[in-house]
Amino acid sequence: MLMRLLDEQYTRTPFYGIRRMTAWLETQGHQVNHKRVARLLRLMGLEAIYQKPHLSQPGAGQQIYPYLLRGLKIERSNQVWSTDITYIRLHGGFVYLTAVIDWYSRYVLSWEISTTLETDFCTSALTQALEQATPEIFNTDQGVQFTSNAFTGILKERKIAISMDGRGRALDNIFVERLWRSVKYEEVYLYDYEGVSQAITGLDKYFNFYNRERLHQSLKYQTPAAVYNRQPD
Repeated sequence: MLMRLLDEQYTRTPFYGIRRMTAWLETQGHQVNHKRVARLLRLMGLEAIYQKPHLSQPGAGQQIYPYLLRGLKIERSNQVWSTDITYIRLHGGFVYLTAVIDWYSRYVLSWEISTTLETDFCTSALTQALEQATPEIFNTDQGVQFTSNAFTGILKERKIAISMDGRGRALDNIFVERLWRSVKYEEVYLYDYEGVSQAITGLDKYFNFYNRERLHQSLKYQTPAAVYNRQPD
């Protein structure tokens, strides 16, 4: 129950840290120690947007790459892709969701879910996306999944420039953060999945809708698929 409440409040106020989340729970009638709140947030992979000390930790000895997108004009599909991980609640449990998104069109190229934060589901989503096209730049945060040799090795093999957010700067990856809000408000919170199979079915339906039917104001009321597949002038 506490994790469900924290997930919903984090989606509304991603700038809340542990102390403020603890205080908010108290306003909802739940007297919870801040250490317990910290443990639950770590388990869920949720950190305040200005400080992400846990999921953004690189693996020991892994290389961190500079952020390449500051001031860069995004003007075509497959110029920049990015990815991230979010928590998806279920009745009696939860899974993690990762997705690969094209920055220019907001098109979701691939997605995967997992019951753990192991690297495999992230590399699987990356491989699926690369079966469709190859980006010039791939941006991630500094999480251990994305700094791993398994993940960066795939990018290096394709000669894709690797970009990584500044530590604790979730807004460096703003389009994925916006995608997570849409997924949760328009799908997850509405349908309240019973289990993993229902989550897979629901998310598959949603991402098809998101790509091919959902009109985006920022895309001048076009769909991500229409913008992604449009031929350059």
